[in-house]
Amino acid sequence: MKKKIGGVIVEITEGNITKQPDVEAVVNAANAQLRTGGGVAGAIHRASGPELAEACRDFAPIKTGEAVITDAFDLNNDYVIHCLGPVYGVDRPEDQYLAKTYKNALKIAEENNIKSIAFPSISTGAFGYPIKQAAVTALRTVKSSLKDLQSIEKIRFVLFSRSDYKIYKDTMNSILNLEE
Repeated sequence: MKKKIGGVIVEITEGNITKQPDVEAVVNAANAQLRTGGGVAGAIHRASGPELAEACRDFAPIKTGEAVITDAFDLNNDYVIHCLGPVYGVDRPEDQYLAKTYKNALKIAEENNIKSIAFPSISTGAFGYPIKQAAVTALRTVKSSLKDLQSIEKIRFVLFSRSDYKIYKDTMNSILNLEE
């Protein structure tokens, strides 16, 4: 599902974040130490190769809501933007931290003149953030950021499961008032 809003294409797709060759930057739902882990971080580190872990060492640790950028190495992208989303029930207020995470990823993309970026659903795996609440925060944050974007032309949300895709699609229709 996709819609062009004020010059920016916003997409929701089901798939694998490491297999998005038509975007310049993929976002890593990272841990504070920027190390290989499970979920999105593990998949990105495995697909990118050992150079990614080496590149991340200079930036770790990062704080909740922060984002840093590295090369993508063996991925079919130019960059990986590593973000530390909130742990649900620990990093409060969770919605503000999650919004800050998305805003900082977009800010780094803008600073690097990146035209296209792909996000996973940040914090909804091991960090326990409920998917419906996360989708609302993510899409509201992107919607409110669109007016400030200069270089970004495409924002994609890549959801690993059919159920997560449906939640994001329904939320996008609701928040962005879109029709397919």
